Amino acid sequence: MPELPDVVVYIESLEARVKDQVLRKVRLLNPFILRTAVPPVSSIEGQSVLRLRRLGKRIVFEFAGERFLVIHLMVAGRLRWFTAGDKVKPPGRIALAVFEFDSGTLVLTEAGTKRMASIHVVQGQAGLDALHVPGLEILEAGLPVFADRLRSANHTLKRALTNPHLFSGIGNAYSDEILHRAKLSPIAMTQKLADEEVRRLYDATRATLDEWTDRLRKQAGGKFPEKVTAFRGEMAVHGKFGQPCPVCGAPVQRIVSGAHETNYCARCQTGGKVLADRALSKLLKKSWPRSIDDVE
Repeated sequence: MPELPDVVVYIESLEARVKDQVLRKVRLLNPFILRTAVPPVSSIEGQSVLRLRRLGKRIVFEFAGERFLVIHLMVAGRLRWFTAGDKVKPPGRIALAVFEFDSGTLVLTEAGTKRMASIHVVQGQAGLDALHVPGLEILEAGLPVFADRLRSANHTLKRALTNPHLFSGIGNAYSDEILHRAKLSPIAMTQKLADEEVRRLYDATRATLDEWTDRLRKQAGGKFPEKVTAFRGEMAVHGKFGQPCPVCGAPVQRIVSGAHETNYCARCQTGGKVLADRALSKLLKKSWPRSIDDVE
């Protein structure tokens, strides 16, 4: 799922291409992508894009009269840009919607068979607020506000960071990177953290989001981002199960829960303890390694 750094770079790229441009035509290639009926999507055709902004992990286009086009990419949704003059051929079954501007064409795609990405057209700030889960924008918040939000309920750190009601824009990938940088266990409980650990988490969250936003911005190099993925070679632990931790060299571990996977370094984050995987640890029982030394 595109998270805060990815969405920010998408928006910056879109601003350079469609801000103050007229949206000439919207073509819905899959009728289920549009989740609203009033106002109709045709009401934003012929209108100029006044501004773009981020709403959690959503991309918002603002038009005159407080009318908004809201795109949520969810897990597999991506955006492709074709500059005016390019031959536009929507990529097969994965293309869901086409937005035609004088400057070019924006195509919304979604890989796989599940249709989770969505488009909303809403009227007024109240309509926009109805879509918004008011998570804390950590890059705009001070440490005391962050600490209060973190300790507002007793969750594991992994669950807390990825809960959009608590924090905005963080998902599975960057939460792994944040916790590794902070040297904190993904299953540590929020209300049991010492003040120093909360500060480490706060600093690590801000540094990770800033660093990756800047990294992705530089990788795009002014071009429209094309390789938006949750798995990047430069990441420390996310998607790196079995590979060496870049800090200590121990093999990266994982916890699998349904379709989600948490990656962590046992030596750096859990005092050497290998955390139980719900399915595999029950299967292996006494053979399940208790320490990273047993794995190595």
